Amino acid sequence: MTENIHGKVVVITGASSGLGEATARLLSAGGAIVVMGARRLERIQALADELIAKGGQALALQTDVTRNEQVKALVDHAVQAYGRIDVMINNAGLMPHSPLDRLKVEDWDRMIDVNIKGVLYGIAAALPHMQACKSGHIINVSSVAGHKVRPGSAVYAATKHAVLALSEGLRQEVKAFDIRTTVISPGAVATELVDSITEADVAANVRKVYEIALPAESFARAVAFAISQPADMDINEILFRPTRQEI
Repeated sequence: MTENIHGKVVVITGASSGLGEATARLLSAGGAIVVMGARRLERIQALADELIAKGGQALALQTDVTRNEQVKALVDHAVQAYGRIDVMINNAGLMPHSPLDRLKVEDWDRMIDVNIKGVLYGIAAALPHMQACKSGHIINVSSVAGHKVRPGSAVYAATKHAVLALSEGLRQEVKAFDIRTTVISPGAVATELVDSITEADVAANVRKVYEIALPAESFARAVAFAISQPADMDINEILFRPTRQEI
C-alpha cells in the first residue's frame, strides 16, 4: 500500500492525536514527508522528533485551523521547505453532540469554525500551489454523520454534510488541473472526538456506542489506499464503519 506514497509531501491538520497522528505515522513509514499542524505544538513536535529518529522527514507547526493565516502559513512552510505540496489532509474536527433544545450555541460555533471553515481554509491554502503545479490531492474528512443524521447530532451532521458538498464541488472544479479529491467518512473510530462533548449524559451514551470503535489506524489505511493509487485514478469517496456498527 506504500506505492506512490514514498517522497510525497503531505500536510496534515489535527495531527496531534487520533486520525491525524495515526496517518502521519503510517505515511511516514511509507516514505512520505509529513508536515503536521495542530494547536498542541508539544504533541506534534514530539511526533515529528519520533518520526525523524526513525529515519523519516517531518515538520511540525502550531496551527489553529480556525485562523486562515495559520493554515496558509502551515502549507507555505511545507512548500518553502520541500518545494511543493502533494497531499493536503483536512482532518481537524470537533464533535460536541447535544440536542438542539439545549442551545449549546458556543459548541455550534466551534463546530462550524473547525469542521467547515477549517476545511475551506485548508483548500484555500493548498489549491493555488497545486494549480500552479497541475497536480495534487486534497483529502477532506467527513463522517458517517455526513450521510446519516441522528438525534443529538444535528449540527455536527450538518457540518459533515457540508464537507461532502464542498468536496464534490471541489472535485468538479479541479479536473482541469489534474488534482485529485477524496472525502473519507469514518464511523466509530477511537479518537479524542468524544472528549469534545460538553454534555455529560450525551458523552456517556456516545462512549457506549464507541465500545466497538475501530483503531485510528483504520482511517490511516484508508488515506494510504487513496493516495497510493496511480495518478489517473481518483478515489472520490470512502465510507467505512466497524463491522458491528448498525447506523
